[in-house]
Amino acid sequence: MTEPVGRPTHLRGLNERRVLEAVLRAGAISRAQLSRETGLSKPTISLALVRLEEAGLLREVGRTSGGRGATALLYDLDPRSGHVLAIDVGRRWVRVVLADIAGRTLARRNERTGPRSASALPGQLGGLVRELVRQAGIGLGDLTAVTLGSPGVMQADGDHLALAPNIPGLQRPGILDLLRDELGGAPLAVENDVNLAALAELANGHGTESDDFVFVSVGTGVGMALVLGGRLRRGVTGTAGEIGYLPFPLEAAAGRRGRATFEEAVNAAAFVRAAKQRGLPVTRAEQVVAMAREGDQRARAVLRREGELLGLGVAAVTAVLDPGLVVLGGGLGSGAGDLLVDPVADVLEERAPATPRVVTSALSDDAVLRGALAASLLAAHDQVFGDATGHAGTTSATERAHHTGTRITGPHLAALQEAQ
Repeated sequence: MTEPVGRPTHLRGLNERRVLEAVLRAGAISRAQLSRETGLSKPTISLALVRLEEAGLLREVGRTSGGRGATALLYDLDPRSGHVLAIDVGRRWVRVVLADIAGRTLARRNERTGPRSASALPGQLGGLVRELVRQAGIGLGDLTAVTLGSPGVMQADGDHLALAPNIPGLQRPGILDLLRDELGGAPLAVENDVNLAALAELANGHGTESDDFVFVSVGTGVGMALVLGGRLRRGVTGTAGEIGYLPFPLEAAAGRRGRATFEEAVNAAAFVRAAKQRGLPVTRAEQVVAMAREGDQRARAVLRREGELLGLGVAAVTAVLDPGLVVLGGGLGSGAGDLLVDPVADVLEERAPATPRVVTSALSDDAVLRGALAASLLAAHDQVFGDATGHAGTTSATERAHHTGTRITGPHLAALQEAQ
């Protein structure tokens, strides 16, 4: 039976949760600083610190240095209190990172995506995860939260994804149960990859400056995530932002008559086809971008046209949502973002009722992985902090990501920004 609000133990749990959240935001912090951050008295802070140390959530990490007077003890999260895992499954790459509950990276692996059948993919992911936990000296049972980012949308039955044609293995019923078995029953959450990239952008990218933006991912596929009022919006069925399904005239994209979708007109495959039509000897989008940077006028024209097509799709979204910011991401959106921003903005200025600012993602190729790690950390904090204090968090995961993004995706996750 839940204890009524106002009882001593409820207030104690609330205070302890406030202390933990303050440590999460600030990192190593003293009693006096905690008192200022939380508004709690120093005796209350001292009692909370004792209990949280006994519970294994906090530990002493040193003393203040410099200045006048006596030094003070510093407290930080005990990294042994929980471990989280983030997985980014793309058509070409699988990226996995293991971190402690404070977000400090313990191990990481990037690997080419293997056969995408229903039987092969769980085995590949399971092998990578087992390798990382061995490297970190823990077991699968020590994982507090796991988040998998992937194209597609989770179905209501929770055992497979839909709208993920580039990774067909994930669309087979029962696939996620196989993956849970490979992870030894560790708690697994699955989220759309573009939504996770937007969460990362909200936490520690351009979203720190704007609560209303759309994240447009362009690569093998095309997708969009909506962040309105500082919250990620998924829609009733989770398909909000599936901009790739917008109807689009083929002649606008490839000189052929008929109907297509926005994704078929602007994805990496269409981009490469457009380059070949101009006589460029290329097989990959990266080659076109490299030639454009070297001054090839045909490649520059292809990129200009790509930006204009993207602008048409974004203009339709802008007319409905009126975002203040458009963030370009994904393999092509990030890799050639600086060359696409101007043509997208030009079309918006010409076609849209309002002209949002257009920028390239601040988080490069790791946006999905960083978002997955942020989601895992938020889930772990809720579980571990809630279990220890008896007080669950009071804000949504996205709100907490927005307010604690520096701690979640900042200094402790520097390894995620290393060159691939």
